[in-house]
Amino acid sequence: MNDQPSRGTAAEVFGAFLRLGFTSFGGPVAHIGYFRTEFVARRRWLQEGSYADIVALCQFLPGPASSQVGVSLGLLRAGLPGALAAWCGFTLPSAIALIVFAYGVGTFADFGHSAWLGGLKAVAVAVVAQAVWAMSQKLCPDRQRKTLAVAAAILSLAIPSSLGQVAVIALGALYGWFFIQPGATDEDVSVAVRIGRPLAAASLLTFAVLLAVLPWLALHTGSHALELVSRFYRSGALVFGGGHVVLPLLQDSVVPPGWIGNDEFLAGYGAAQAVPGPLFTFAAYLGAAMGPAPNGWIGGLLCLLAIYLPSYLLLIGVLPFWDALRKMAAVQATLAGVNAAVVGLLLAALYTPVWTSGVRNGADFAMAAAAFLLLVVWRVPPWLVVILGAIIAEAH
Repeated sequence: MNDQPSRGTAAEVFGAFLRLGFTSFGGPVAHIGYFRTEFVARRRWLQEGSYADIVALCQFLPGPASSQVGVSLGLLRAGLPGALAAWCGFTLPSAIALIVFAYGVGTFADFGHSAWLGGLKAVAVAVVAQAVWAMSQKLCPDRQRKTLAVAAAILSLAIPSSLGQVAVIALGALYGWFFIQPGATDEDVSVAVRIGRPLAAASLLTFAVLLAVLPWLALHTGSHALELVSRFYRSGALVFGGGHVVLPLLQDSVVPPGWIGNDEFLAGYGAAQAVPGPLFTFAAYLGAAMGPAPNGWIGGLLCLLAIYLPSYLLLIGVLPFWDALRKMAAVQATLAGVNAAVVGLLLAALYTPVWTSGVRNGADFAMAAAAFLLLVVWRVPPWLVVILGAIIAEAH
């Protein structure tokens, strides 16, 4: 079945992602669950197979995987304006919150320890569990791929790092290439993007040129703004796994030079855990809280754009070639293995960090079970379940 996503508008994309930007708590794995519920199950912008292929591709690329998935969905729906709308809607709520936090970091020092945050983490358990269950039904239809998914989960837990995740996906690809028959793939889906190949090639070239030239420009001009852009661009370009993996790189970039103190860095990290949306928006806090100018909201936006730019240049450069590649029979078999491995990664992430941080006692388990019931049986929208979880946790 050929899955050509229906056309939409950038305004439609922005509205959908803005709501998710305000309600998607729980980190990148939970975000993938929210996206699947909203755009595959509810809005039906694309099919399960297409969504799984996008998730697999974004797991391979450096940068924030869940944000890249969101931009890909916006791109499929409404072209480049849709990609920008998806990024703005999903990213700006948390980025603005963290910039505001930077202005009053001392006043809001306990922001990350509020009771409502525990309720949101418990709801995230239900969201990820729903995504794992639903995706496994579609992507692991036989014993072979179910076994591969469980093996991927075990290996991911045994090697808890971004390198382990990349290894799991690579092994899943190799298994699919050698042992899954091309005919075992379930549907002929398409991930067709409205980007010309010349623009894609220019995007890849720009990515490489900026990675090489920015450090040289910063060194020879003495510009602190260029130094900021260079360091945050490099962090976004070289990190796999996103989220928590980028934090050590950022700490090495901003604390040793004395741009921000370690206590302020850790306070911002705590706040980043308490806001919805992608953890990469922590860059906005750092840019706003730094001592040397540019800082404040200008520094926050500068660092935010710098850390996201490389991953999106890569995404725009790769997506136009991805659809042609994935239509090859051997690549489809490989993707069948990759998709089963991705289900295994989600299963492992359901345990840690989602379960281990979200279920600390019987009350948290009850909250997660009730949220799962509302999402799966009663089909309550995720944003409403999030709000209910926060209210109930704060009330108790």
